[in-house]
Amino acid sequence: MRAIWKGSISFGLVNIPIGLYPATRTENVSFRQLREDDLSPIRYKRVAEADGEEVPWEKIVKGYEYEKGEFVVITDADFEKAMPEATQSIDITEFVELAEIDPMFFDTPYYLEPQKGGKKAYALLRETLKETGKVGIARVVLKTRQHLAAVKPKDHALVLELMHFPDELMEPAGLDLPRDEKLGKKEADMAKTLVESMSGEWEPSKFKDEYREKLLKVIQQKAARGGKELPGPKTKPKAATNVVDLVAVLQKSLAETKKKSGAHATHHKKKLRKAA
Repeated sequence: MRAIWKGSISFGLVNIPIGLYPATRTENVSFRQLREDDLSPIRYKRVAEADGEEVPWEKIVKGYEYEKGEFVVITDADFEKAMPEATQSIDITEFVELAEIDPMFFDTPYYLEPQKGGKKAYALLRETLKETGKVGIARVVLKTRQHLAAVKPKDHALVLELMHFPDELMEPAGLDLPRDEKLGKKEADMAKTLVESMSGEWEPSKFKDEYREKLLKVIQQKAARGGKELPGPKTKPKAATNVVDLVAVLQKSLAETKKKSGAHATHHKKKLRKAA
């Protein structure tokens, strides 16, 4: 894996040379738009709204609409004037408790790898963050844009997680959310029992993108049939739980959860017997 950025982490007078590596990947199924009659791929033309004429790339400029229908052209020189100083450094400005940060602030994680001569300081920062339960809040310039970020420990690694700035987060204004809903004690107790009965340890390997897997299977089957339609089951959305039936639904949910737990335990015992 190749580093997408190289620089350093700095806190106080400590400077750690590091490389930045992606910690996630997006697994999307990509499509092309085609003409239905002969499956010819569709291309798009850049045309001017004023006369519908096609515009070559060399005649296209970037503009900002500051009022309806009024634009100001922004050049490369303008972008350079606004560009933050690329210091090639992840500058930690303070350390805060991880529990104090709303998870909605976190966006994209990257792994940090120490470069030559930086392993000891890297390990020192990692272990200190683990022991204190804190994360480093930093500013970093990546691809000409300044980001807010958190430096967090993860097993043997340090992770740089890009964050949203406060003004990028939206409040749920205008949503019809329950605020003073009266909940019965029986409902509350049963809901807690259901949550406890469905609780377990976090095992991310149990979860897969089922939609992507099924979609790829449909594509393969359809391609094997020469593009002919496949028969498929019709699904209906689940109906919302009626307030009157809430207790009954909770009772049924608890019963089904117990049944599944029992079946899982029996299956596990059979596997142990076979292994023995």
